[in-house]
Amino acid sequence: MPIYEYHCDKCGNTFERMESISDNETEKPCPECKFTAHRIISHSSFQLKGSGWYTSDYKNKSGKKEIPACPAAKNDAPACSGCAHAAGDK
Repeated sequence: MPIYEYHCDKCGNTFERMESISDNETEKPCPECKFTAHRIISHSSFQLKGSGWYTSDYKNKSGKKEIPACPAAKNDAPACSGCAHAAGDK
């Protein structure tokens, strides 16, 4: 559930409440003075840092899934159990 931030114009109190995303009510009673507090838009804490998740976490550009080589596939030995080569996906 998202956390919404509210601000009371009467006493200046700012507080947070965890509510359902389907709750469309934008006014809540202030826990300090019980006056009506209004929902405010606050900064998000979500940040992307580093070299870029988009370059390392998406599939490769060719669209083909890279499967690591199975050591057994090189020696004509039976494929490892659970290996992609065991299913014939070379």
